[in-house]
Amino acid sequence: MFQSKPFYMKVYGDYALFTDPMSKGGGEKFTYQVPTYQALKGIVEASYWKPSIYYVIDEVKVLNPVKMETRGVLLPLGTSDSKTGIPNKDLSYFTYLKDVAYAIKFHFEWNEQFPDMKADWDEKKHEQIILRSMSRGGRRDIFLGTRECIGYVQRLRESDYEALQPVKTGDVSYGIMFHSFVYPGFANQDTREPRQKGVTQSYTDGHLYSNFTSIFMRDGVIKFIRPEECEITHKLRPYPKLKDIRYMSVDEELALYDTEGDDSE
Repeated sequence: MFQSKPFYMKVYGDYALFTDPMSKGGGEKFTYQVPTYQALKGIVEASYWKPSIYYVIDEVKVLNPVKMETRGVLLPLGTSDSKTGIPNKDLSYFTYLKDVAYAIKFHFEWNEQFPDMKADWDEKKHEQIILRSMSRGGRRDIFLGTRECIGYVQRLRESDYEALQPVKTGDVSYGIMFHSFVYPGFANQDTREPRQKGVTQSYTDGHLYSNFTSIFMRDGVIKFIRPEECEITHKLRPYPKLKDIRYMSVDEELALYDTEGDDSE
């Protein structure tokens, strides 16, 4: 299976909230102490994404000491007391990470569940667009877990990445944590041998899956396993398949304009 050379990115911001699912039920969110695989993948995809490529996060360096801050947040507008009808003014307390910075190592593979996009499997093209996008801070807004936590990305070279010193934490186990979601049409594991014991999970039945695994950090560095290697997997619900959407090439679109005319006026 094709695998690109590794890329390196620094992401940082004033606050981050990588929500622990255990805290969602009461409406008061509490952050994990370290970013999840899915959050980092979302940041990379916000920098540059196309359905023909599939990102894999290899590892992350935690560059700043873990600091937390609890802040009061008003309940969403529109909620009111069920008896009196008076609008609620209650606070929910969210616990954020403060002053965060991470260095991410990642690579991409071809998304083989989109064989109709094989013509787009051009390694150099995607490589150069990724590098250019990171240099310009990404193509979309960067969020560190939630929308209110704005982040920034910076391109790193391999030498820059290796020179960055993570926090010296020793060996730290965070226990079972949320790892990732797997969406239909975006799972590259079917022909891959697992690196760990057990059988590789299959995600090709049109459902959304969530994955959990043990997270271990050694001297500020977390090396991630792939989503299909996670020990705990939950089937959540049927999910629309992006692969069922027909993609039209620029040439096809232009041909339609030539035959049917432009009716945008």
